Amino acid sequence: MKNTELSLRRYLLLGILVPVLGFVLVAGAGLYRAALQAADLAYDRTLLATAKMIGEHLQLREGSSGLQVHAEVPYSALEAFEADNRSRLFYRVLGPRQDTVSGFAEMPLPRPDRSGQPAPYAALVHFYDEIFQGQRVRMAVLLQPVAGPQGYGMATIQVAETLELRHALARQLLLDMLGPQALLVLLIAGVVVLVVQRATRPVRQLSQQLQARAETDLSPLPSTGLPRELRPVVEASNQLMHRLSQVLEHQKRFVRDASHQLRTPLAVLKTQLQSARRGDVEPQQALQELEATVDGATTLANQMLALAKVEQLRQQGLRSPLPVQAWDEIVRAVALDVSPLIADRGLDFGLHTEAAPVRAHEWALRELVRNLLHNAVKHSPAGATLDVALQATGGQAVLTVADAGPGLAPERRERLFQPFAAGLAQGPAAETQAGSGLGLAICQEIVASLGGTLALNNRPGRGLEAVVRLPQAALP
Repeated sequence: MKNTELSLRRYLLLGILVPVLGFVLVAGAGLYRAALQAADLAYDRTLLATAKMIGEHLQLREGSSGLQVHAEVPYSALEAFEADNRSRLFYRVLGPRQDTVSGFAEMPLPRPDRSGQPAPYAALVHFYDEIFQGQRVRMAVLLQPVAGPQGYGMATIQVAETLELRHALARQLLLDMLGPQALLVLLIAGVVVLVVQRATRPVRQLSQQLQARAETDLSPLPSTGLPRELRPVVEASNQLMHRLSQVLEHQKRFVRDASHQLRTPLAVLKTQLQSARRGDVEPQQALQELEATVDGATTLANQMLALAKVEQLRQQGLRSPLPVQAWDEIVRAVALDVSPLIADRGLDFGLHTEAAPVRAHEWALRELVRNLLHNAVKHSPAGATLDVALQATGGQAVLTVADAGPGLAPERRERLFQPFAAGLAQGPAAETQAGSGLGLAICQEIVASLGGTLALNNRPGRGLEAVVRLPQAALP
C-alpha cells in the first residue's frame, strides 16, 4: 500500500478531488462574474443617484449664443455618494451642443446605447465600462431635460466611478463561498482516505496471510467474510494454487515412479553384464538378454517421458485452445507404422475410418492410437482378427479397437489405468504378456486432457474392445 504507483488511495484522491477542485474553480469563476454583476447592479444605482443629484443643480439661461445650461454642483453634493476612500467619482455635464458645462472636460465623450435592452430604471440612462486617466471606471450616462423661463433643452450628465470597491465586494463574496467549499474538499479527502483504508484492510490481511505461508503450502485461501469484489481474486488464486498443486504432485509422482521403475532394469542389466563377464552364459545369449533388457528400459523411459509430456500438454490446453486435427488421417498413419508388427503376428487386420476432426495436439492423438494398437497387437493370438474403426456420431468422434485376445481380468479393473499396473490378460497369458503398465495410463491421461472417455470392455466370447470418445470439432 506504500507504493505510490499502485496506491488506491492516491488514485481515488486524484480521481475524486481533481474533478471536485475543477468544479470549485469553475463555480468560483462563475460566482466571481455573478458577484461583479451584482456589484455593478448595486453600485450603478449610486451612479444614477449621483447623476440625478447633479441634474437637480442644472439651470437653463440665456447666453450670448442662445440658451445655455449652467451647473453649480458643490462637492458636498457628491460626497454623500462616495462609499469610502477606496473609490473616486468623476463627472461631466454636456450642454445641448455637446459642450462641457461642468466637471472633467478630459472625460471621453459618451458612447451611444447599443445594447437594445430596456433600461431597468425610470430614466434615460445607460451604463458601460470605460478607461479614464489610465484606470478602468464604470460610466453612467444620463440624459437630463432642463427647463427654464426662456425654454427647455437636453443636457448629458456623465458620472464615472473607479472599480476598487466593486472588485473588493466581488472578492469578498468569492472568499465567503470558497471557505465552505475548501472545508468540503478537505472533508471529501478525509472520507476518501478513511474509506480506502477500511476498504483495503481485507487486501492487506490477505497479503499478510500469503506472506506467512510456507513455500509448499498450496491450500485454498478462505473466501468467507471477504468483500464481493475481492472474492473473484481469491477464487482465481485458489484455482491457480490447485493447478500448481496438481503439477507438483505429478512431478513428485513422476520422480518417485521413475526412481522405482528404472532401478529394476538397471539392476538386471548390471547382473547380466556380470554374468556375461564370468562366462556363465554363451556370448550370443548374453547379448540377446542385454538387448532385451535395454529395449525394455528404453520403452519404459519413453513411456514415462510421454506421460510427463501429456501432463504438460494438458496444462497448455487449459490456457489456450487446442488446434483442430483430422483424427482419421492420424489413425491411418499410425496403423501404417504398426503394420510390420501386425504382419509379423499374421493378424487379420480391418480398418474403417470416417472424417472425425477433434481438438488436440497431433502428438497426443498419435500416442493414444499407438498405445492402443500396441496393446491390441501384443495381446492378440497369432492369426486372430484385429479391427479398428473411427466413426463420427452424435457430436463425438468414437475410436474402437477390438482384438481377439484373452480379455480383461476382472480383479484388475479397479487399478487398470494406474501407472505401472501391468497385466491385462486373464488366465495363463497374463504372466507372459505383462509390460511396464504405462500404456493405458498414458491413454487415460490423454483422453482425460481432451475431455473424452476411455472404456475397456470384454467382448462376448473372447477379446477386448477399447472405446475412446472425444468431442468432435469443426474443421477450420
